Amino acid sequence: MGVYLLLVVGATTAVTDAAAACTAWPACGDGLSLPAEPAGWVALGHRVVAFAVGLLLLGTGLAAWRARPARRVRLALALAFVLYPVESLLGAYVATRGTGTLATVGGVAVGLSTLHLAGGLLVFGGLLAALAWELEARTGDPDDDPAVDPAGPDPAGEPVSTGGERPPVPTWGEAPLRRGRLVAGAYFRLMKPRLMWLLCLVAGAAMALAGGPGLTAPVVAATLVGGALAIGASGTFNHVLERDVDRRMRRTSDRPLAVDLVSVRNAVAFGLALTAVSVALFAWVNLLAAVLGLVAIVFYSVVYTLVLKPNTVQNTVIGGAAGALPALIGWAAVTGEVGLGGLALATLIFLWTPAHFYNLALAYKDDYERGGFPMMPVVRGETATRRHIVWYFGATLAVGAAMVGLGRLDWLYALAGVAVGSVFLWAIVRLHYERDESAAFRAFHASNAYLGVVLLAVVVDALAV
Repeated sequence: MGVYLLLVVGATTAVTDAAAACTAWPACGDGLSLPAEPAGWVALGHRVVAFAVGLLLLGTGLAAWRARPARRVRLALALAFVLYPVESLLGAYVATRGTGTLATVGGVAVGLSTLHLAGGLLVFGGLLAALAWELEARTGDPDDDPAVDPAGPDPAGEPVSTGGERPPVPTWGEAPLRRGRLVAGAYFRLMKPRLMWLLCLVAGAAMALAGGPGLTAPVVAATLVGGALAIGASGTFNHVLERDVDRRMRRTSDRPLAVDLVSVRNAVAFGLALTAVSVALFAWVNLLAAVLGLVAIVFYSVVYTLVLKPNTVQNTVIGGAAGALPALIGWAAVTGEVGLGGLALATLIFLWTPAHFYNLALAYKDDYERGGFPMMPVVRGETATRRHIVWYFGATLAVGAAMVGLGRLDWLYALAGVAVGSVFLWAIVRLHYERDESAAFRAFHASNAYLGVVLLAVVVDALAV
C-alpha cells in the first residue's frame, strides 16, 4: 500500500503540475532548499514518502532472503526490488528535466511520466503477486477440492426449513392492514433495494466525472430515478426466475415469490412496469442512455440469471458487466456518448465485483452448494477463491490509480482510495488467516466501503473542478 500511495500521489502530482514548483533534486531550489510554495511541499513530500517506502521494500527483500519463501514469491519480490531504484531515478529525471514525449499512440502522447506510472504499476504488481502467493502458501489447504459437480441446480432438491421464524401470512379477510403491509414490503424487496444506492452512486460518479453543459439537475434526477427503477426491474425478474432455487437456499427461502406472498403473474407485470418507466426516463435523457438501460436489465435478468449464474464458475466475473453498465449509462446521459472516463469507471466496477462478491460466496458457500450454483468456492475451493480476491483487488486498485490521469480527479480521490484500499486489503489478509464466515462478511463490507468512499470522492473531486 506504500507503493500504491506513491502511485496515486505521483499521478496526482503530475496531473496538478505540482512537480513544477520543485524542479531540483532531492529537495527544491538549489537541490537542498525547502519549497517556497505549497505545491512544492507536495512534490517534496512525494519524494520523502518514496524514500520511506524504499526502506520498507528493502526490509521486505532482506526478510524474504532470510525466510526463503517459494521461488515464485522470491521472483516477484525481485522484480519489485530491481525496478524500484530504476523508478526512483526516472522520477528524479522527470522532476528535473520535465516529462517529454517518447511516442504517440492512437493520437495520445506517451511521455516519461506515463512510463514512470507504468513502472510503478509493475512494482505494485510484483509486491501484490508475492503477497498472494505467500498468503496461499501459509493459509491454503492442499486438500481443498471442489465439493459438488457444478452441473447446475438439482431439480429434486428439497426446500429448506426456515425454522419457524417467519410468521404466517394472513389472508386479506383475516387482517387486511397487516396483509397490505406485508405485500407492500414484498414488492419493495422484489426491487432489491440494497443494490440501488451503490449502483446509483456509480451512475452519479460517472455523470460528475463527465461534467460539461449536459450535467443539469433534470438530467441527473431522471438518470438516477431511471437507474433505480432499472435495478428494481432486474431484481424483480431475478426473483421470478430463481423462485424454485430460492426455496432450496436458506438465505433466500423467505423471498416473496418463494413463500407465494406475490404471484408470478403480478411480479412479472410489476417488473415490466418498472422497465417501461425506467426506459422512458432514460429515453427522455437521450436514446443511448435508454438503449444501455434496457441492455442492463436484459443482461442481469436473462444473461446473468439464466445463462451465467447456473452454468459457469465465471458467472461472477462476466456478470460484473451488469454492475459496470451504470457507469456507461451515467456518462452517456451527460455526454450522449460512451467516453474514456465512462469506460474507465466501468472497468473499475467490473474488476471490483469479483473481489467483492467472492467474499459473499465464501460466507454462503453451503447455501450456493445446496442451490446447485457453480460459485467459485464450490467449484474451485476456498483457497483458490481467496487467491482470486487478492488478484482482483490489485487489478481494481491499479485501474483506480490510472484514473487519476483523467484530469478531473484530485487529492481527495487519491487519498481516499489509499485509505479505504488499505482497510480492504487488511480485511482480505485477515480472511486468509481466519477463514470463517465472519471474516468473509468483514471483507465483503470492507469492499462495499471501498467502492462507496471512492465513488463519493469521485463526485466531490469532479464537481469541485
